[in-house]
Formats: sequence, structure tokens, C-alpha cells
Amino acid sequence: MKFKPVAFIINIALTLGIGALASYATASSVKTWYPTINKPSFNPPNWLFAPVWTTLYILIGIAAYLVWIKRDSIVHYPRTVAIYFIQLILNLAWSFLFFYLHEIGLALAEISLLLLSIIINAIVFYKIDKWAGLLYIPYIIWVSFATFLNYNLFILN
Repeated sequence: MKFKPVAFIINIALTLGIGALASYATASSVKTWYPTINKPSFNPPNWLFAPVWTTLYILIGIAAYLVWIKRDSIVHYPRTVAIYFIQLILNLAWSFLFFYLHEIGLALAEISLLLLSIIINAIVFYKIDKWAGLLYIPYIIWVSFATFLNYNLFILN
């Protein structure tokens, strides 16, 4: 398949845009509310989250591009797109639930759905393009950790 630079940039920009919206929900609470809650000993330092999420959003965008370039041969492409956007929306919603609304328990329930949707998305992408599915592995690992962290924050607070 021929590389399509505009589509590549759009796919990455879309995921980075979701990240920018999530950071909007996060920004004020990281300095005000989040420092005041009890955290487990394995809580990562705040500076780590931005580079990790930026990297993950880029990987998600690349995976989406790899699927997009094969869209004409995908029988259920609208379903694939729906699965992709569901996990992106759930990704964004978690930031608002946790950081903006300070709903740790509701965020825990939501991140569990997010993790499930990411795994489903990875499987669907893998069936279309092996690399697209494999690019989701760091995302699955990070959100698995984030789910465990969210659980511990819920217990501690």
C-alpha cells in the first residue's frame, strides 16, 4: 500500500486531539485536587503521564492509519470504525470522570469498560492488520496498570 501522508497525519492528530481534550479535564485537578488524595506507593510521578499518553496516542493513531489504508477490503469497516471511536470516547470520558468530576469509583467502573473496549479494538485491528493490533499492546498494558491504580485510589479514598 502506498503511504498517504495526509491520512497518516489526520489519524495521529485525531488521537492527539482526544489527548488534548483529556488534558483539559486533567490540568487543574493535577495541581489542586489530585495532590490531596491518598495514593499507593507505586503511583507514578505526575511528569510521567504526559509523555506516556502522548506516545500511546501516536501509536493508536498509527494503528488506525494502518487499518484505514485497508478500509476498502474490510467487510465490516463501519463496525471497525465504531469500535475504534467507542474506545476513544471512553478514553476521554475517564479523564472527565476522574479528574474533572473527582468520581474515583465511577471512573473505576468506566476504565474497566475502557480496558475491555481497547482489547476488543486490538483484536479487531489485529485481524485486519497484524501491526495495527500489536501497536495496541502498550496501550493495553498502560490502561491495565491505570485500572489497578484507579482501584487502589478508590480503596484509599
